[in-house]
Amino acid sequence: MSAVLRRRGAAEAGAIFVKVDHLDGRATLYEPAPQSIAAAAQPGVERLFSRAHKEPSIDSQQAEERLKREIAFDPDLWIVEVERGVAGAWLDLAP
Repeated sequence: MSAVLRRRGAAEAGAIFVKVDHLDGRATLYEPAPQSIAAAAQPGVERLFSRAHKEPSIDSQQAEERLKREIAFDPDLWIVEVERGVAGAWLDLAP
């Protein structure tokens, strides 16, 4: 497993998106959990993420298109990309 910071956003305000590339044309994309869920996080959990799609994975190109739309909406966002990672195993995920 390897990870790379693909896009550096604003240190004080940028949302973080995590793309897990399964290296088979599929990807899993995680976005910040909604504020209402994040506010109820357990003590010690700084950020919660949720999968940005209903399916366990999506076509990698779909993930890239979603990221482009998010950048157009919020140019301060960060993108971390992980290759061959177990999707979400190391993220704090919203219930």
